[in-house]
Amino acid sequence: MCMEPVIVIGAGLAGSEAAWQLARRGIPVVLREMKPQRMTPAHHTPYFGELVCSNSLRSDQLENAVGLLKEELRRCGSLILACADEHRVEAGGALAVDREGFSREVTERIRTHPLITVEEGEVSSIPEKGDAIVASGPLTSDALAGEIQRLVHADYLSFFDAAAPLVTFESLDMEHAWFASRYDKGTADYVNCALSEEEYAAFWEALTTARAAEVHGFEDQNVFEGCMPVEVMARRGRDTLRYGPLKPKGLRDPRTGLTPYAVVQLRKDNAQGSIYNLVGFQTHLAWPEQKRVFSMIPALKNAEFVRYGVMHRNTYLDSPRLLDRYYRLRGRENVMFAGQITGVEGYVESTASGFVAAVELARRLLGQRPVDFPQETALGALALYVSNETVGAFQPMNVNFGIIPPLDHRVKGKRNKNAELSRRALDILGTLEI
Repeated sequence: MCMEPVIVIGAGLAGSEAAWQLARRGIPVVLREMKPQRMTPAHHTPYFGELVCSNSLRSDQLENAVGLLKEELRRCGSLILACADEHRVEAGGALAVDREGFSREVTERIRTHPLITVEEGEVSSIPEKGDAIVASGPLTSDALAGEIQRLVHADYLSFFDAAAPLVTFESLDMEHAWFASRYDKGTADYVNCALSEEEYAAFWEALTTARAAEVHGFEDQNVFEGCMPVEVMARRGRDTLRYGPLKPKGLRDPRTGLTPYAVVQLRKDNAQGSIYNLVGFQTHLAWPEQKRVFSMIPALKNAEFVRYGVMHRNTYLDSPRLLDRYYRLRGRENVMFAGQITGVEGYVESTASGFVAAVELARRLLGQRPVDFPQETALGALALYVSNETVGAFQPMNVNFGIIPPLDHRVKGKRNKNAELSRRALDILGTLEI
């Protein structure tokens, strides 16, 4: 049977994985990549799957959600994980790689596959006919970004990512917090974390002197002016936060019956209520500093951060309004998206989205039923997170156990519980036809 090739735009981690998964299922691919004819400021080699910010693919332990995601990809025959394992370097419990050796390996395997044709040059349009996977990454060129805006409507494409930290509910110390809404209006939707005058003073001092994250050369400092970081707001005056995101007005601490000196509010970030975000805490602090400073809030002293706050250049879709669980554009089912442009955050997550998009597209082209990766798997949970229409303000996020349904039985200890979630996921994965 003669089959039209699938167009894959972008040879980063997601695009390379997608091209490989299609080709290994017998589907011809044209992989379009603008490197080396045109390089972005973030890229330095002509190789595919280039790792820009770090050589670490993070934890390789099954007690960690990204470790589970990697193991699922390994068991499913991921190109990126195979190359990463082949070029790994010592990094304790993490999977880190020889950056150049890894990217060379990805490039060599892609370029030598008989069903993959590589076309170099900038892409400025998405095919009207035929199937395409757009995996153009967080630094999508202006021309292609304009085409995507035309396709999805300008309001659904963002160029700047400003997100507050996320924490798990179970890690909060509720002896120092309570549920309420300001002035007791409506339902008690917020977790309110009180600070005394002394606690606030120490927090303010730490926040205003904490180390900021590095601004990469491809990021214009001016992009941060549109959403003021909490640490910048704090430097405007000792009490500025108390009249802004930490205002205590309309809240009464049930422990004392009094209005606290300051209050940090946390808002539910998913339907299950397993993840909460720190309201008004968009920040450009370095991640270790976020952990140190925000843990000074009494209710957050042992908080588990599933995402730290970020403020950076990042082209991404409002995916819940646009994509289905197959990473397919609603109303234009021949177009799919993969990688960071879908709102997944991280190397492994980008790879996973390219894998799922390609597998589901291949099955459709071959007349097979979709896999429909269950939410109990990390692959399925990630796909359902970016396509969940009930999500309010969508922000990119790493994989975490908070987006995976809880166990139906109690397991003592966080590590044991996470290990059990991973065991369940891998058992389910083993039953799927992929």
